[in-house]
Amino acid sequence: MPFTEVGGLSIYHEIHGTGPRVLLLSGSGADLRQNPRRDRQPLTRDHQVLMFDQRGLGRTGKPPGPYSMADYADDAVALMDRLGWEHAHVIGISFGGMVAQHLALRAPERIDKLVLACTSSGGAGGASYDLLAHHGQPPAERFAATASIMDSRNDLTTDPPTYAPWFDLLSERAAQPALNHDDPAAADGARRQLEARAEHDVYGRLGEVTAPTLVLGGRFDLQAPPDNVRRLAEAIPGARLEMVDGGHFFLLQVPETWQTVLDFLH
Repeated sequence: MPFTEVGGLSIYHEIHGTGPRVLLLSGSGADLRQNPRRDRQPLTRDHQVLMFDQRGLGRTGKPPGPYSMADYADDAVALMDRLGWEHAHVIGISFGGMVAQHLALRAPERIDKLVLACTSSGGAGGASYDLLAHHGQPPAERFAATASIMDSRNDLTTDPPTYAPWFDLLSERAAQPALNHDDPAAADGARRQLEARAEHDVYGRLGEVTAPTLVLGGRFDLQAPPDNVRRLAEAIPGARLEMVDGGHFFLLQVPETWQTVLDFLH
């Protein structure tokens, strides 16, 4: 299996597709096994895409904490080094967008173009919704508590519940046991990620970002609210802003958004 040792951390990673290189950074609690079609997503049609489980998550190692946002950015750079990737486009989704912001500040020479989706800068630019408040809840309970945050069109008080596109499927998944649910280290790793996320604040340094940047936000997203996304784009020199008619998962709800990303990367 594709494990790489990086500074004592065993990182599970996969590379799919051929073409220009793309580093894809995923969101809070993400595990590659959650997406069985990851080798067939739009990016992989004409790009070589590196994706990995971040520290504390999935099949990657779960070292003792605390973790910092710098740790996550440095893990990404170290993995690129071990794989011989001198530079790549970087796409960060949600928490991955926060990691990508730190990466753009710590190693700007490694990024060709930068895509930040459904994410926030922290600080005066606004923080994303505090998911740490729901850590440890059963998946179905957590889904019920955050559904209207993920997409303001969701209303679980109606009978039957009112779901924005794709959220009916997510509600079914929430009733299933979480991956690694029987591994105490996995719960600790997920909590440490959320603790690092709570400290994310690069707003005052976004003017230092040099990579051409596309910022994407969902109009119905209350986890990374539209105002946060707009402030993020305004603070990055020359950044392009695109708002999408979706919630926090607009890349799934409005899949044609991927074409906007592909056009930007070309």
